[in-house]
Amino acid sequence: MSSPDLAESIGALRLHHVGIVVADVEAAARKYEALGFRNGERFEVPAQGIVAIVYKTGPGYIELIQPTDPEGPIGRFMAKRGEGAHHVAYAVDDIESALARLKAAGVRLIDEVPRVGLHGWRIAFIHPESCHGVLTELVEE
Repeated sequence: MSSPDLAESIGALRLHHVGIVVADVEAAARKYEALGFRNGERFEVPAQGIVAIVYKTGPGYIELIQPTDPEGPIGRFMAKRGEGAHHVAYAVDDIESALARLKAAGVRLIDEVPRVGLHGWRIAFIHPESCHGVLTELVEE
């Protein structure tokens, strides 16, 4: 069970998005559009070795992520685990404060300093071992 002080210190979390790794982002987009998703926004991020299509859904998003570099982190993930859920992201109001408090609480961070993600959002990842096997992302819009 988490400490109430830690939960209060990083603010009220809300689900921001779910990232799903796919082999073919265009084929995946057709299936998600058949489900009713509309107006996906396409991103090419050579520095991360990905192409992504992001759909707004209610207050959050679904990210379909295709690796373009087999040696990049998403390409390695795909080679090891195949298609499927990659990460869950939560919105925070102040990402630096959240990271500092998580680090002080002994949470293993992948990113101790925020970086820029899709849409220009500030993001940071928490190691899966600190979230019971789930890669977790914090997002400050």
